[in-house]
Amino acid sequence: MQALSERLHALLAGTTLRRADLLGFSSLKTYDPTPDSLKGRRLLSVGRRAKYLVWEFDGGARVVVHLSQAGRLDIEEPPKKTKPRGSVARFVFGPGDAGLDTEGTGILVREHGTQRKASWWVLAPGDEGPLAGLGPEPGSEEFAAFVRTSDSNRHLTTDLRDQHVVSGIGRGWGDDILHRAKLSPFASLRSLSPAQREDLLTAVSDVLADALELERTRPGGLSEGKLGGRFAVHNRFGQPCPTPGCTDTLARVSFESYEMTYCPTCQTGGKVLADRRLSRLLK
Repeated sequence: MQALSERLHALLAGTTLRRADLLGFSSLKTYDPTPDSLKGRRLLSVGRRAKYLVWEFDGGARVVVHLSQAGRLDIEEPPKKTKPRGSVARFVFGPGDAGLDTEGTGILVREHGTQRKASWWVLAPGDEGPLAGLGPEPGSEEFAAFVRTSDSNRHLTTDLRDQHVVSGIGRGWGDDILHRAKLSPFASLRSLSPAQREDLLTAVSDVLADALELERTRPGGLSEGKLGGRFAVHNRFGQPCPTPGCTDTLARVSFESYEMTYCPTCQTGGKVLADRRLSRLLK
């Protein structure tokens, strides 16, 4: 999201919103202000908070977009009028000194699969909407203090996925971070030594920095059907561990709606963590 927000800012900052089309009825989570109220407003900036894109308009109004897991964003030049399958919304921007009927660039938000979780909000000045209650960003002093002092007894993978604890990591980068730090996903902050806590902070910084450097090489929007190929271990169950010298195979723990990937040798001292899917197969 950080790299995407940077590309959108470079493309759109200073342009004027011509049109905001609601293409998926349930995706818009606010009713006041209306999308039409932003027509003719100048887009000041495109930024990010956690996994949300934040579009700041003159007058203080904002559009906040969350792509969820299967949401994608296409840049259309010129903008289209079609409604592809899974369409969520289309935003059309043009030069600030042209008439409102002049259209330059379209931003199509769409979603793969059958679940419809991608969402957007139009926020009045001062309204935080879904951004309220989010935890500190990775790399911030607040997050570092939490890792160094917390006695949380929850699994590390749970804390890293909780957007109220830390914003924007999620399960994908969380798997890679714990693998880089050589920590069991079922360990807790309470169980970690001071040195292990520092290893975790270093892994968060290094994994996200490497990921951002790679994502900045991606052109355009975020259109690919599958984006998981850039993870080191996440969703790579059954593949060789990427740690040099390790000969183990990546294992997983399956939950109802997602799975977690780890290396038994590097992270759990050779122990295979309990997995409901594996337990059912062994019965």
